Order: sequence, then C-alpha cells, then structure tokens
Amino acid sequence: MKRKQSDNTGKPRSSAYDKALGLLARREQSKRELRRKLDQGGYAGEESDAALAKLGEQHYQDDERFAAMLLRNRASQGYGPARIRMELKTHGLADAAIRRLLDESEVDWQASAVNQLRRRYGGKAAADREEQGKRAQFLLRRGFSAATVRYATHAEVDEADEET
Repeated sequence: MKRKQSDNTGKPRSSAYDKALGLLARREQSKRELRRKLDQGGYAGEESDAALAKLGEQHYQDDERFAAMLLRNRASQGYGPARIRMELKTHGLADAAIRRLLDESEVDWQASAVNQLRRRYGGKAAADREEQGKRAQFLLRRGFSAATVRYATHAEVDEADEET
C-alpha cells in the first residue's frame, strides 16, 4: 500500500495507513491525534479517513483503549480526575465515555491525593493556615476535587496529631 509519490527528499512517501500504523506501533494514540498528525504530514482528507477507518476495523486504533491507558498513566503520575478528564477531552473523547471510564476506574483518589502531599511536602503537617492553603492549591492544580482536597489536608493534620 505504498505510494510512489516522493517527498522533498526524493524518498517514496508512505501511505496514510502506513504512517498511522507506524505512529501506533510506538504508542496508543487517539483518533484525533492521528488525524492531526496525518494532516500535518500532508495527506489528503479522504486518504486519512480511509486509513483511520481501516485501523479502527482492525482494532489497531481504539479511543477507549487509548483513554484507559491515559487514565492509568496519569493516575499513576498523581493527577486527579478533573485534570485527566480535561486531557481526555482534548483528545476528542465524548463526555459520557470519559465519565464512564472514570466511574469504572479503581483508582482511590483520596489515597492518591494524600500520597501526593507526602511526596511533595514530606511527612510534616502544614505549619499554619497559609501553608495548608498552598497544599490545597497544589492538589487542586493536579486535578483533585475540593472534597478530596479537604479529606487529604485533614488526613494530614490527623496523622500529625497522632504522632504527637
């Protein structure tokens, strides 16, 4: 399925299918991401559409599998559900699919938030309200909900009280 056209270097240019398959061989990618890369590569819209359709039929490209991989990856990096939701939206996934994926995930967001505080600030509790506010803002920026942030910052205080 190679095309005999050549690019500026004189080498034969691969088809949109081959290009997309090569990108997928490196890592999972969303359909939107592949579309953008094919467009940047100068492939015609119809050729890109056909390539993406064929990759989907062959189960080489699957947005749900991509989303699950991204969720696992970002959760293991300590990001919260709001941050992950926004990243998935940038990849063109539907709100309902994102909501279902987050609901079905077995991530303990509260434990993840507490762990992020420990990694960032060590085992010591916040010295004052200002420091506690900084820690809460840190967790909010990482995408944790206000309720989870409240739990994590209070759990940190409770653990410090137990140590004294």
